[in-house]
Amino acid sequence: MNRRLLPAVMAAVAAELAAVALMGTAAWLIARASEHPQISAVAVAIVVVRALALGRGVLRYADRLLGHDVALAAVTAQRTRVYEALIPLAPDGVAAFRSGDLLTRLVDDVDAVQDLLLRCVIPATVATGVAVAATGFTATLSLPTAVILAIGLLLAGILVPWLVFVSTGRTRAEKAVRGALAAHTTDLLRGAADLAAFNATGSAAATARDLNGQLVAFERRRAMTAGLATAAILLIHGATVIAAIVSVRHAGLPLTTAIVLVVLTVAVFEVVTPLPGTARKSRDVRTSARRLESLTAARVPVPEPQEPATPDGHILEVRGLRVPGRLDDPVDLVVRPGRTVAVAGPSGVGKSTLLAVLMRFVDYEGSVTIGGRELRTLPGDDVRALITGVTQDAYVFDASIRDNLALAKPDATCDELADAARRARLLDWIESLPDGWDTRAGSGGVSMSGGQRQRLLLARALLADPVILLLDEPTEGLEADTAQALLADLRSATRDRATLLVTHSPVAHEVADEVHVLGAVADRPGDLFGHAGRHPSGRERLTPVDTGRDADEFGEAGAERAQRRAADRETDLGDAQVAAAQQRHGPLDPSGHQIPVR
Repeated sequence: MNRRLLPAVMAAVAAELAAVALMGTAAWLIARASEHPQISAVAVAIVVVRALALGRGVLRYADRLLGHDVALAAVTAQRTRVYEALIPLAPDGVAAFRSGDLLTRLVDDVDAVQDLLLRCVIPATVATGVAVAATGFTATLSLPTAVILAIGLLLAGILVPWLVFVSTGRTRAEKAVRGALAAHTTDLLRGAADLAAFNATGSAAATARDLNGQLVAFERRRAMTAGLATAAILLIHGATVIAAIVSVRHAGLPLTTAIVLVVLTVAVFEVVTPLPGTARKSRDVRTSARRLESLTAARVPVPEPQEPATPDGHILEVRGLRVPGRLDDPVDLVVRPGRTVAVAGPSGVGKSTLLAVLMRFVDYEGSVTIGGRELRTLPGDDVRALITGVTQDAYVFDASIRDNLALAKPDATCDELADAARRARLLDWIESLPDGWDTRAGSGGVSMSGGQRQRLLLARALLADPVILLLDEPTEGLEADTAQALLADLRSATRDRATLLVTHSPVAHEVADEVHVLGAVADRPGDLFGHAGRHPSGRERLTPVDTGRDADEFGEAGAERAQRRAADRETDLGDAQVAAAQQRHGPLDPSGHQIPVR
């Protein structure tokens, strides 16, 4: 970066020196020509003026080209660093930032790097270099005039920018308001229908107007500060020029020399005029840097392993899994190839958290292994290549159906896309559309029905071809007929694949080989499974509740051991409750939940 910045700074300094030298040389040439000298006496000056005029244009172009090249490269590098820091945070760590504010950080705050170079570093360096050179040259002709010029440049180039920097100390508050307005506007647009339905549009719009009013107040103060700074520099500039005229007049210098000194004084102030804006922008850049630092320094929810391992097999085993505050009851289950395991339970019990753990989005307590390797020892990308699927917050982009599907496998062939769509029973619908695969799905899939959207997400998951397919509430929000059809297609598409199905809908249990229930109480299994604890499909077998251990692990001896453990805890559960629950539903595990007995 430093090697690329130096040529840009040198070109900028050379361009401004050429501009000042052009003004001085042209002034000398005009003054000397008024004396009617021989053409040979001014021939060199004529050539110099032409060279400086051409050189200024070339150097100005080089300044813009090199400066923007290094600035845009810096923005690209900074944006890459921010995204690299953001990816490990998603999705759990990103939840701490509102979407509108996060977008402001990713766009405006990252672009501030460009302002740092183009509007802070380069102008300040150019002003310093040109001011020193001009003052030094003036000192060779008239020391008093050089002192006057130096004082004027110091006042205009240091004092005024410092006052601007101090007076714009509320930049952090302005950035916070700007981010809050962006976040609120995003919420307002996304929730417009709900706000209208509940007659809350007025209050939401009032909040937006209040935030906008605060932002306008900041902008008004900023504009006033900029105006005062410009006026101050103009006053200092004028006073310096007048003082220089008086100085050269009293010094008794030749007319040509006096004119050159006055013109140089006028010209050199051009390099310090932007410095108040530079001071104001430097404050903005500092605030943006702090906001980005708070983003990049955020704690990574799931750290990567220091020594990555490789799984030896495809059996997923969960033992004593807990996520404090989100999944408090220990979970045990086994998912084998070719088996569909359903995890049921009421909303909020931690079903989606279980899937987040399996995809390494959330850290956990207990043991989760695939192929005998603990999930903590596997890189996150490798885990998600093995275990992935359809989550509740899976997003459909405002792009073509082909592009949305190809997210799972960007290099997928047309045949692979069609096969995934066919297995999800979506291909016929796609081919019936006027634009076919190029049909836009709309933001969030608004151009599709609920069933079509779910099938598109299922096709995307199938195209990814994970070892273990995760499905989170695949029938959520669908009508009964649509849900039944989707489940039938789901069963067909995942017949030979290990599948973990999370749902609180009893209808979805039809496709499961096993059902594990989280958060159910022992004497109310009918709340989740129908009358007398019977599975909705009519099967007598019920898989474990809460502990989730595979039914194959419970034989007669295991049931007797569990009964003895349950008896030891009757004082906690209540004698009457335990007796009634055992009479209705059979033996209980230590938590007071039903144990299947074959």
